[in-house]
Amino acid sequence: MLKTGIYVDAENIKMCGGYGMRYDVLVDLAGSGHSTMLRANCYLAEDRERTSRDPEYRQKVYFYHNILRQCGFKVIKKYVRRYQDEEGNVTTKANADMDLAIDALLQARNLDRIILVTGDGDFIRLVTALQNMGCRVEVIGFHNVSHELREAADNYLSGFLIPGLLPIHVTNPDEEGQWQRGTVANFNQDRGFGFFRYFRLDDTLLKPETVFFHLSKSTLEGDYHFQDTTRIFEFRIVNNPSNENRSEAWDIRLVKDN
Repeated sequence: MLKTGIYVDAENIKMCGGYGMRYDVLVDLAGSGHSTMLRANCYLAEDRERTSRDPEYRQKVYFYHNILRQCGFKVIKKYVRRYQDEEGNVTTKANADMDLAIDALLQARNLDRIILVTGDGDFIRLVTALQNMGCRVEVIGFHNVSHELREAADNYLSGFLIPGLLPIHVTNPDEEGQWQRGTVANFNQDRGFGFFRYFRLDDTLLKPETVFFHLSKSTLEGDYHFQDTTRIFEFRIVNNPSNENRSEAWDIRLVKDN
């Protein structure tokens, strides 16, 4: 069994499109296949001054922390610090990057696989160091992920593509199970059709699938969006009665960047 550790840079994820991420799905992913989760750390910021004076904020923050603990995560807090310049302008800072890096390096001695959830390019050196210790390092991010970080990792996967990790907002609850996120696998510009590649969870294992799409079922203007294989789309998978009930992607829309 591969001993797996998860290290989440919560502030980076929250600011880069991953607000509302399901931590229980991360745990399932870490324990998939021939792996077992040994460590799960979440690094986040807390405004201690606001916590002491704002009961609503305090309740919200502590509820969130309790959810993380129930999912099996150790919560590592970095308290917000305030700095005032000569003109009286106040800036805040709460960076847990160093804490995450040190913990990962120390704990990697007992791990085979590390899932690093961040898009911050400051962790490139950490990834290399962990790999030199014999660990496989996988990176999960959302928007604004460092290109160099993706290349340094043994595997990079957009968090948008992991089923259930970030819920898809739908207007019709009856359609919730039909929606998926994926990328263009290929596209015939002359004929206006192609295939999306997406993932399904099968016993907590990610299984790649493809589905046909036609521009007539897109909510987007033009076809230039579909010529970029890095763009992420949301779509509803339906059985088209006009095409022998074959599966197709309908109501295609683009996942917006921050």
